[in-house]
Amino acid sequence: MKQPFNWDNYSDQPYPLKDKNYKKQMRKNQVGSLLKTFFISLVMLPFAIIMTPFVKRKKIDSNDFFCMGVDYQRQSEMTLELIEELGVSRVLVRFKLCKMQTFNELESFILKLKEKKITLKIIQDREHIEDLKLLENDLNTIFTKLGKHINIFEIGSTINRTKWGFFSVDEYNRFYQVAYALKKEKFPNIKLIGSGVIDFEYHFTAHTLFNSFKYRYDGLSALLYVDRRGAPENTQMGFNLLDKISLLSTMVWLSPKSAHELHITETNWPISNTAPYAPTSEYECVSEEFYSDYMLRYYLLAFASQQVDSVSWHQLIAPGYGLIDNRDGIKKRKAFDVYKFMIQNLKNSQFLRLDIKREHYILQCLVNEKLLQIHWSLKPITLKNEDFFSIIYSSSGDIIKNETLHVGSSPIYIYIKDAV
Repeated sequence: MKQPFNWDNYSDQPYPLKDKNYKKQMRKNQVGSLLKTFFISLVMLPFAIIMTPFVKRKKIDSNDFFCMGVDYQRQSEMTLELIEELGVSRVLVRFKLCKMQTFNELESFILKLKEKKITLKIIQDREHIEDLKLLENDLNTIFTKLGKHINIFEIGSTINRTKWGFFSVDEYNRFYQVAYALKKEKFPNIKLIGSGVIDFEYHFTAHTLFNSFKYRYDGLSALLYVDRRGAPENTQMGFNLLDKISLLSTMVWLSPKSAHELHITETNWPISNTAPYAPTSEYECVSEEFYSDYMLRYYLLAFASQQVDSVSWHQLIAPGYGLIDNRDGIKKRKAFDVYKFMIQNLKNSQFLRLDIKREHYILQCLVNEKLLQIHWSLKPITLKNEDFFSIIYSSSGDIIKNETLHVGSSPIYIYIKDAV
């Protein structure tokens, strides 16, 4: 990345822009687009909220739903082994356009992923945003060499944060339009998703879904973090995670520019006492115990929505927010076992229903013709270990045989006898 943009290798994201005058001037140059964002969202967001109860649900393929983010330059051979151990079928790989000199390394890594379904997140920089011919040339190289190996190309990321290079939605629209034009002209079989808005800032998303640019998404991508609100069930402006997903899905459903697919391509919680690797301040960080609980509950809620095609955890190896801490060798956090056990139980499951009563959540699904209930509660409660409970597991896969079951932050898996 070139000045005034700088990359933070600890947290895997750009540093905030320090040149305030540059930032102010660039924003000023994009005032027309910023006004369009305001007026489009002023109309579309209230309409989408009204239409949310009517959004269509579909049957989500659980085998493709669970996705793990990985870094092709971070202990790549170990990464491949860990992916196999997790049992995940879909992976997301991030690639920065400013690192085109490492493309051969990326290509080699992709080929080693074999039968995995791969999402390649193509991350912009200011040079490629300003020089669309450079962007076209590099995307042409990527599509030509990897088009047959990549299931989904995500074009751009975190477009509503200036430190990532974009200063308006229209800048992103022009950026994505280059990729779409290439698809139409030379690569009709590749799948493109966008627009990669981070957090609950759907006014930016509205502008990417409702505009006059000549392009179309094969699905919408979103970096739907809720970490600053604590637990995934917590609300922001009255919206919890399920509400945010429903509103976003409704916007995709209403838009003439997108197929009816929604992919959450980044989410996580930062982990306490990992500075400078944590991407936020210590205030937003959580313990490793809550990290694994929140991760699992996020997946369960997103799966229960039946409106999200995939959720990619960010990411496998990262000291500040990953399933594995690699500061001193390879240390698997509890979340690694929790993710692995989640895959073992749910990758071939069929969602049935989600019941919520007095902050007690019960997700029910069918797994190999067996009824599985997953319980968690925001306020600790107890359940009797009933005779019709076949087997009970903790979130990390330990068998529970207690007469009294304690249900709280950490979900428990309960298989029911002869329920089907």
